[in-house]
Amino acid sequence: MVASIDAAAVDALAGERLDWRFKAVPAAAHGMTAADAAAARTPLADYGTPLLTLDAGALGHNVAAMADWAAAAGVELAPHGKTTMAPALWRRQLDAGAWGITLANLPQLRVARAFGLRRILLANALVDPAGLAWLAGWLDGDPDLAFLSWVDSERTVALMDAALRAAGAQRPVEVCVELGAPHGRTGVRDDAEARAVAEAVRRAPTLRLAGVAGYEGALAHDASDAGRGVVDAFLRRMAALHGTLDYETAEPVVTAGGSAFFDQVADVLGGLGARVVLRSGAYIVHDDGFYRGITPFSRGADGADGGLRSAMHGWARVVSRPEPALALLDAGKRDLPFDEGLPEPQLVRGKGAGPLAGARVTALNDQHAFLVDGSAEVGDVVRLGLSHPCTALDKWTLIPVVDDADAPEPVVVDFVRTWF
Repeated sequence: MVASIDAAAVDALAGERLDWRFKAVPAAAHGMTAADAAAARTPLADYGTPLLTLDAGALGHNVAAMADWAAAAGVELAPHGKTTMAPALWRRQLDAGAWGITLANLPQLRVARAFGLRRILLANALVDPAGLAWLAGWLDGDPDLAFLSWVDSERTVALMDAALRAAGAQRPVEVCVELGAPHGRTGVRDDAEARAVAEAVRRAPTLRLAGVAGYEGALAHDASDAGRGVVDAFLRRMAALHGTLDYETAEPVVTAGGSAFFDQVADVLGGLGARVVLRSGAYIVHDDGFYRGITPFSRGADGADGGLRSAMHGWARVVSRPEPALALLDAGKRDLPFDEGLPEPQLVRGKGAGPLAGARVTALNDQHAFLVDGSAEVGDVVRLGLSHPCTALDKWTLIPVVDDADAPEPVVVDFVRTWF
C-alpha cells in the first residue's frame, strides 16, 4: 500500500474564508479565501506584527533534500507530523516519497483521520480505553489503514488488550516494543524486560508484534563524540533486541530517528533485514538555532549537499526604545519559540542586515522581546531567526508563506493551516 492523504480534503483548505480567527491575517484580507489572498501576492509589509512566516523556497528545498538522503541511505521516512500539524505539509512529504506520517497522541490521530492519512505511526503508547475504542472502530471500518503504535510494559499490553476486547475490536493493533534508556523518555529500560513485553504481545489476541522502536534524540543534546557515542550504543541495543524477537508480521519495522542523529540510525540499523523507518520531523522547517547546529547535514553527512535551510522567521516591530541600548519588540512567548534558544535578530526589513550587527535578544515576556545593542528604531520591523520548529508553529493557526524571506520586500504567496 502506498501511503497517501485525502488530496481533496487538503485542497479544500484553499477555500477557507479568512477572518479574525487567524491572528496572522490583516483586516484587509478578511472575507477572502486563502486561495484568493495567496493569489493577490500581498507584500509582507501589509501584514501586521507580530508574525511568523514560512519560506516557500526553503520548504521545497528541505523536503527534497531529506527525501533524497533517505533514498540514498536505503531507509524509509515517516516524518513526525506533530512538528507542523499541517496536512498540506504532510501531503508534500508524502508526495516526495515518505512511507507514512508519525504522530504522538489521540487528538493528532483525529486530525489524521479527518484528512484521510493511510499509514500512521503513533510514537507513543495508547492506553486510554475511550481512545482505544475509537481506534478499534476506525481500524475495523477501514481495512486499508496501516497503523502502528508502541508498548513498553506488560501492564501496557494488558490494558490495551482489555480495552480492545471490551470494544469488540475485530482487527489486531500492530505494535512495536519500545526500548528506552536511563534518563531518556519512554521505553523499556531493561533488555530482558523488553523481551518479556514482546512475549506478552504475542499472547494478546488483540495485538500483533510488528517491530522495535526507540528514540535516541533524548539521550544526547549535542553532536560531541561523547553524545554520539551514547546514541550509537543505544542504537546497537535496538539492533540486538530486534534480532531476538519473533514477529507476527512478514516485514518487521525497526524505527528510530529524530532530526539530530538520523545518520547514525541509518548506519547502525541499516541492513538488519527489517524495514528501517526514520521519524525525523523538524527537517521540513529546520531552524536558525538548535537544529542548525546539530543536524547531520551541518556535520557533512553523506548525500547532504546543500544542507537544510531555515524556512521559519519571526517578524516583530520595535514599539519602544526606553534606554539607549534597549529596544522592545512586539513579539513574545505567545508568538515565538524560546525553549531551545532565544530568537536571533537578523535584519531590519527593507534595510538589510547591517543595522542589527551585534544585536541580541536577551529575554522574552508574554508579548515583548528585549533587544539590546541594536540600532533598530521605533517602527522598524526586525526579522528574527528562530530555534525549534516544534514549539513555533503551534502558536499560529494560519501561517503566511512568503516567496523569499531574504528579499528586500517579501511577498505572501500561500498559507499553511495548522491544527494543534
